[in-house]
Amino acid sequence: MVSTPSRMPAFIVGFGDIGQRVAALWQRDGSEVTALIRTPRDTAGCCAIPGDLDQPETLHDMPQKPALLFHFAPPAPSGASDARTGHLLKVLEKAPPQRIVYISTSGVYGDCGGAWVDESRPVHPGNDRSRRRVDAEQQLRLFARRYALPLIILRVPGIYGSGRLPLERLRRGNPVVCPDQAPWSNRIHADDLATIAVRAGQSSIPAGIYNVSDDEPTSMTDYLYRLADAAGLPRPPCVSLAEARRNFSPKLLEYLNESRRLNNQKMKTVLGVKLRYPTLETGLPAALGISK
Repeated sequence: MVSTPSRMPAFIVGFGDIGQRVAALWQRDGSEVTALIRTPRDTAGCCAIPGDLDQPETLHDMPQKPALLFHFAPPAPSGASDARTGHLLKVLEKAPPQRIVYISTSGVYGDCGGAWVDESRPVHPGNDRSRRRVDAEQQLRLFARRYALPLIILRVPGIYGSGRLPLERLRRGNPVVCPDQAPWSNRIHADDLATIAVRAGQSSIPAGIYNVSDDEPTSMTDYLYRLADAAGLPRPPCVSLAEARRNFSPKLLEYLNESRRLNNQKMKTVLGVKLRYPTLETGLPAALGISK
């Protein structure tokens, strides 16, 4: 029996790990998925369109009427603005989508001193990486307002899951900040994120900003300790926060200089999401392929 599509056709920009997980879920009932692909590769049944957001002249073969845009492409690795989003939206002006789901970062909130943060908190990015995301969000808001279409922004923290675990870091024995000084951070399992993005793509979901995280804010140190225990690896050594600030890489310090706990109640009540992996206790064994 051939299934009848029940979802609108989707166009995925940013066909990485999460994009591929979302595509697989979206296609389950026979719904159509088109993906923008920078280099030729297997697209698992999706219609592939070649194009590179860093080279806008290649963005000429877009869907004629993309009903739903999943925008998962990250900004370029430098600068304070997101030219990639600008290039994409300029091309889509010829045939705007009916709906946009964008994966942003919870880093747009900046350092919150460990406070609980909901979607009403103003953005205060503390580094260029997060400023690029704020710029992308603003570009998308203006585009959505101009064409009167719903925009869903998912503010996402660290993502973990199968194939997304820092096991090599643990094997190298890289130090972490000692538990009593480690800042608060947040995570979401990749499978839960894909499910949430699919839910956000449904026409019944209201536009807006949604924090996306599991139910267990913790520190990066606690996460790495628990991952090491689950994987049967030694726990990494720890150093003071002051020593970390002297010796850790600038990229790692971007995360250590911020502390917040994400409130995910809007995600649960408005999106109607029930997390499959609400805690690391459930999520880590699944990510490692361990039966519990």
